[in-house]
Amino acid sequence: MVAPALPGGTGPDGRTRDRVARLLLERGACTAAQLGAALGLSPAAIRKHLDAMLADHLVETRELRHPGPRGRGRPAKAFVLTAAARETFPHFYDGIASAALHWIAAYGGPEALARFAAEQVGPLEDRLRAAVCQAGDNPIARAEALAEALTAEGYAANATTIASGGQLCQHHCPVAHVAAEFPQLCDAETEVISRIVGTHVQRLATIAHGDGVCTTHIPAITTVRTGK
Repeated sequence: MVAPALPGGTGPDGRTRDRVARLLLERGACTAAQLGAALGLSPAAIRKHLDAMLADHLVETRELRHPGPRGRGRPAKAFVLTAAARETFPHFYDGIASAALHWIAAYGGPEALARFAAEQVGPLEDRLRAAVCQAGDNPIARAEALAEALTAEGYAANATTIASGGQLCQHHCPVAHVAAEFPQLCDAETEVISRIVGTHVQRLATIAHGDGVCTTHIPAITTVRTGK
């Protein structure tokens, strides 16, 4: 998926800011140094673009949290896309899908909505399963393969390992506006992730509910030892 032009994004500067926005969409919060290194820009050049994006309310800053005692100097700042910047990326189905789902809810009730949502993610599940089939049985390895497949579908996803297992993060949701009104879409997607990685998963946050990223926790494999 190619990043669309941001407001005022014309000429070389505008194209560079589109690349910055795309990188922030894919990776989430990044420091100026991380963005500059990824884009091959000097600290002064990346600061110029970030200052312009801050002025246009396209990015905002967050203080990075580090475990342990804080060292000397100012804490590092990370940059994230604002809701306004996210709006420049594609959101599909918003109008007609919302109307259709309201009709289903009115005439079929909650069960019909849940069945509709499950059927809608069916083809996506088939494509994702095909992409993950070579990853083996480990849920974390499957989550990493799933993240790559979701990115190809436009979800800008990545998977990371944490102490309690793994996290699958989706930095873009093509149906966020509709899912905000109809959480059955998020529920059906969560069930797809669970089936594909092969274990129970837990949704910790969703873009549809106002969070910056859809975060799914994947528990680690535990081995039970039995004594003789």
